[in-house]
Amino acid sequence: MIGFFVFAFGLAVGSFLNVVIYRLEKDESAFKGRSYCPHCKHQLAWKDLIPVASFLMLGGKCRYCGGRISLQYPLVELGTAMLFLLSFKFQVSSFNQALSIETLNIFYLWMIASLLVVLFVYDLKHYILPDKILLPAIGIVLAYRVFEVWGLVRQSADWDLGFVVSGFAAAAFFLAIFALSKGRAMGLGDVKLAAFMGLFLGWPNILVALFAAFFSGALVGIALIILKKKAMRSEVPFGPFLIAATFVALFWGNALVNWYLDLMMV
Repeated sequence: MIGFFVFAFGLAVGSFLNVVIYRLEKDESAFKGRSYCPHCKHQLAWKDLIPVASFLMLGGKCRYCGGRISLQYPLVELGTAMLFLLSFKFQVSSFNQALSIETLNIFYLWMIASLLVVLFVYDLKHYILPDKILLPAIGIVLAYRVFEVWGLVRQSADWDLGFVVSGFAAAAFFLAIFALSKGRAMGLGDVKLAAFMGLFLGWPNILVALFAAFFSGALVGIALIILKKKAMRSEVPFGPFLIAATFVALFWGNALVNWYLDLMMV
């Protein structure tokens, strides 16, 4: 039952994130005004805003003008719900702490997941990682690391400086690529995202994330060229690969590292 409520909560948050993504492009506040159809601007009723269900009941079309509703909306809702459920299960299975500490950690992961979902979709659509979302994500992680120093989010007050080192190292690596390519291979947004990833994941999970991002990015790039969807010099946003790899490293990084080390010892 708890898992069901977590999933439902994730669906609701995903619905709100769709509003954030749309209004971020329009430079509008996501907290003011009723939701409206992007085609006819008609205000939406509550029955039009039920996550996933409304999309299915309406056949993917606006009730008022018949305009097509993007698949982005149910996919973001379902994706956010799955990330919330995975974060909840990961936190509960990874630590044995006081309920108040576990609750804080869970909400921390949910906040990070929400911001990364917005960055993922926005970069995929517009080829940019907006500072309005990316910088708060970095700030939240930095605040969490400070709380670690004070022992407010873990039973132990010991703090691993590997998180800071990982953040600086990842940012420096991406900054070098940015400088050497004169911004053609990588943007400054990717540099800031790499710094976030290092601070968030620490060592050695940052290596897992970077390997997964570059490997998956290369595979997708080659596939797009073979299918003639992209040319050799076409631009492909790298942020979505970095963000997807961040979640892979968060949930399965330790298992992947242990698998690799065991493989090397055979």
